[in-house]
Amino acid sequence: MPGAPKEQPVPPDVMGRDDAVEVLRAFVVDGGLSIAFTRAFEEPDMWGMMLVDIARHAARAFAKEGVCSEEEALARIVEMFQNELERPTDPGSTTPRSAQGH
Repeated sequence: MPGAPKEQPVPPDVMGRDDAVEVLRAFVVDGGLSIAFTRAFEEPDMWGMMLVDIARHAARAFAKEGVCSEEEALARIVEMFQNELERPTDPGSTTPRSAQGH
């Protein structure tokens, strides 16, 4: 389908599960990040756990592809995370879906 975004497949362990809830979608558009998410968790600290899990998966992918070691990749991800918290390149904005016509 022309003009459709390049989406990731649903993970195999999620297929056929009625209890699975999609929490986050992220797309790179014009060099920037566009996301859709559901708050999903009762407490905000769970987002920290999820972000660490994502960082670990990304570090493993860089290591598997031979770009750098998993440890180096994770250290670089953490360094950028801290830099971005302290000095955001773009703090962005969050708009509720109802205000976007979804």
